[in-house]
Amino acid sequence: MPSEGALTVPRMGSFKRVLLGYRRGDVDAAIGERQARIAALEREVADAVENWSAASEEAARAERESADLSAMVIEREREIRGLAQRLREADERYERSIASLEPLAARLEEIQTQARGQATRIRMKALREAVEVGRRAQELAEVSGEAQGPGRDGGSPDASPAGLYEGTVKLEIGPLGDFSQLVGIEEAISRLGAADISVERFSEGRATLSMQLDQPVELLRELEESAPLEFRVRHTSGENVVLDVDEDIGPEQHAA
Repeated sequence: MPSEGALTVPRMGSFKRVLLGYRRGDVDAAIGERQARIAALEREVADAVENWSAASEEAARAERESADLSAMVIEREREIRGLAQRLREADERYERSIASLEPLAARLEEIQTQARGQATRIRMKALREAVEVGRRAQELAEVSGEAQGPGRDGGSPDASPAGLYEGTVKLEIGPLGDFSQLVGIEEAISRLGAADISVERFSEGRATLSMQLDQPVELLRELEESAPLEFRVRHTSGENVVLDVDEDIGPEQHAA
């Protein structure tokens, strides 16, 4: 039984016989059909071979691309492993650096603490020395003023018997409760027409102010009227005036 299935060409037994054999037309037609069938099969085989060749080339190209991708993946994995190794090494170096810096940071903190303490001691010593120098200078000024007598202060302007002051005058007053009282004293002095008012020293509640009076002023009387504090005159000598704040007055009189 033929493998191609049903026959399209009549069997030889179906040809009509003639005197000397089969009719030639029937035989030629059968041969022509068979050849056409063979040609069609050959074309189908050629197409199948061509398609198989194209599919083979595509498969080979896909295999090459797959191999290239595999190589790229392997290379990337190798790079990732290298980067991971370098990252671990960097982390280890960082941890070692931190560990080595901790003692240094502790030492620096200790040095800073010692420096702050030393600076504080230096400032306190300088402040005590400044207070002591100011106190001695004040005592010397008072002694010098007393030795020279009223109206004599080494050429400095002094207070007249009427209590008039002119020129450069230094006023010491205290004790003051806070800076607001010092501000109140400065404002009272400025209302007298004084210029170049400055605080030369403020220590232990006592303040020393310097002022410039361009015209004679009854300083004590004017301060009694305009100052926010009640005070007593401890000492007057030339350009120096020492006042003590009356601490027995009510707190409302201490307000600046």
